[in-house]
Amino acid sequence: MGEVKVLGTFASPFAYRVEWALLHKGIKYEYIDEDLKNKSPLLLKCNPVHKKVPVLLHGEKPIAESLIILEYIDETWKENPLLPQDPLERAKARFWAKFAEDKCFASIRTAVFRSEGKEQKAAVEEFLEALKTLEEELKGKEFFGGESVGFLDLVVGWIPHWLPLFEEMCGLKLLDANTFPSLHAWGDRFLNVPFIKEKLPPSDKLLVRLTNVRKGLLNK
Repeated sequence: MGEVKVLGTFASPFAYRVEWALLHKGIKYEYIDEDLKNKSPLLLKCNPVHKKVPVLLHGEKPIAESLIILEYIDETWKENPLLPQDPLERAKARFWAKFAEDKCFASIRTAVFRSEGKEQKAAVEEFLEALKTLEEELKGKEFFGGESVGFLDLVVGWIPHWLPLFEEMCGLKLLDANTFPSLHAWGDRFLNVPFIKEKLPPSDKLLVRLTNVRKGLLNK
């Protein structure tokens, strides 16, 4: 069905979710690591609007934006579906994915990379409120997708691996096991899923990269 390539970068959870989806489907692909300070002609050609990763190249045809890429992967390769077959359940999964992006990731990005002091405190509070909502949605389930990893699990898959590093960088405690027992247990299960475990950035190297990004953004 055409050669598959992923343009990504080491620290980006958005790129990892694309790789996780391909691994889940059993699709062979080539990974191309991008230096976002010196973007390649290929990246600029494939995503001329936002000039960001990830980009999926399928038979040289580019698809940008990670959530759109996940849906494209799911529609193109039918095995091991990510989204439910029922239209209502599919709509719910899309709703929660948008919530996770707009509320969870946006607020933690502000807290970790773009603010200090009162602004950071407000962003952390917003993030914790969003986590409470996700906690309620997850209760009684092994995964957001039910008994196995699905679309929303990949979307929020950054939480168990990236969030502890955010906590370390900022001296915060965010995913408390007593406050968020379902999310905490889910995170352990998620990180031990074979195809997830196979494709995770080493925590020590990731911490260095994220710390440098934080310093660079806060010192602008």
